[in-house]
Amino acid sequence: MMMDIPLTTQSMLRHGLSMFGRKEIVTRMPDGGTMRHTFAQFGERVNRLAGALQRLGVEQGDRVATFAWNNHRHLEAYWAVSSMGAVLHTVNIRLFPEQLVYIINHAEDQVLLIDSDLLPLIEGVADKLHTVKHFVVLSHETHDTKLPHALAYEPLLADAAPEFPWPELDESQAAATCYTSATTGNPKGVVYTHRSTYLHATAAGLADGLGLRERDCVLPFVPMFHANTWGLAHASIFFGSKLVLPGQRPDARITLELIQDERVTVPAGVPTIWISAVPLIESGRYRLDSVREVVCGGSAIPPALFTKYDSFGLPFLHAYGMTETSPLATFSHLRSWMDEWSDDRKLAMRAKQGTPAQGIDMRVVDDDGHEVPRDGTSFGQLLMRGPWVADEYYNDERSRDTFRDGWLYSGDIVTWDEDGYICIVDRAKDVVKSGGEWISTVDLENAIMAIDGVAEAAVIGVTHPRWQERPLACVVPRPGVTLTKEQVLEPLRGSFAKWWIPDDVVFVEEIPKTSVGKFQKRDLRERFAGYALPDS
Repeated sequence: MMMDIPLTTQSMLRHGLSMFGRKEIVTRMPDGGTMRHTFAQFGERVNRLAGALQRLGVEQGDRVATFAWNNHRHLEAYWAVSSMGAVLHTVNIRLFPEQLVYIINHAEDQVLLIDSDLLPLIEGVADKLHTVKHFVVLSHETHDTKLPHALAYEPLLADAAPEFPWPELDESQAAATCYTSATTGNPKGVVYTHRSTYLHATAAGLADGLGLRERDCVLPFVPMFHANTWGLAHASIFFGSKLVLPGQRPDARITLELIQDERVTVPAGVPTIWISAVPLIESGRYRLDSVREVVCGGSAIPPALFTKYDSFGLPFLHAYGMTETSPLATFSHLRSWMDEWSDDRKLAMRAKQGTPAQGIDMRVVDDDGHEVPRDGTSFGQLLMRGPWVADEYYNDERSRDTFRDGWLYSGDIVTWDEDGYICIVDRAKDVVKSGGEWISTVDLENAIMAIDGVAEAAVIGVTHPRWQERPLACVVPRPGVTLTKEQVLEPLRGSFAKWWIPDDVVFVEEIPKTSVGKFQKRDLRERFAGYALPDS
């Protein structure tokens, strides 16, 4: 028999503080400077925050929401709220006002912690937030906010004790909740338990995961309000990695400056940030030799981007997951038997979403629920289950459509090869069905974005009288570049079947994106609904 020790955020925090007290948390501040805390100093502030929240009436099971950027105060909430037995709710700052009202009311948040520059977004909806009892401004003062009975964060901490009597917790208790950035309908809530949070962070430290360790310096460009910060806010403290938080409104320039100045080894973000960083890196102004791996996920990575970053000496690690999987589910590390493969063959494997993390089970099934062959070409929907995979949405009848027979139905259409690597070919709602055959918009987009002069590209299906749907390419040229339709289509003709080639190309100023940087194809489909394709 083994000791029955619950896996909780408390135990992760205790280990991080006791083993790595001298390690550093760095936050980029609004004035461009940095705020620095040791883990030991951070631990005292976490204690004080837990005490302050308790004095505000927060009890176990109550929801405490954050509306904030990646900074040290947000990080303190990450650990204090869950470790005191309450439930952290990280609210996406880029949601529409109606969605903000919905999720804060749906989660029944009792306290809302708000970065001062984001106050106007909450002030505009405050009268509709029926459960929030306390608004706390993450600052030294309340900044004359219109919010009722607003409190300032730093005075609350100053009045609290530097120690907190942490309660005993059950590992099955809720620790945090995130809401999906839904493309249709209201966002859906996903609840993470202490056990799932602990195991997910542990997976990030595995060698075939992110391989985080004490010697690393981690920079999460991925927002702390999105999908658990990919587990980096927890794993960095647990494993003792220096943590660099980019603060408000970070961009590619700020990211590269922080990588250079803080000697970051593991930066993490979605492809859009790494695409926008390319010309800055090409300028040669930044020293980036500290980086051992760039973690990229959130959407498919164009192979051309892999090649570009390889030329910079900045290797990419492709990771995949969903809010429902905490989110890390797969990693695209090359296996030992691939060492002798050609560079092109290796690149093709790295561009896939990879193999399941230890602890994650996967299936790929067709519309009838039958598993598709693991041949790397047959399409099917990806199903997942595991100890950090959700089994329902929070108080939402849509659970029955997504969670069935103990599996999460991801909505991602993938192939699976004999080595266990999955490759997303589309979202179920984005795939183009032409004459009953599927066309992968992701494959087409990757090929188009490899063309000189193309900055971004999205492919959507538009109605066709004979074939049901046909692909339309929406292309953003690089600044100062003029492209023609033929310059986009001609390179595709040698790589894809004739019936895959888009029927037309439209040039747009930008590709709409979701709040977390993914292409928002729904907006393009609405914009080009009824688009008249040329006669073929």
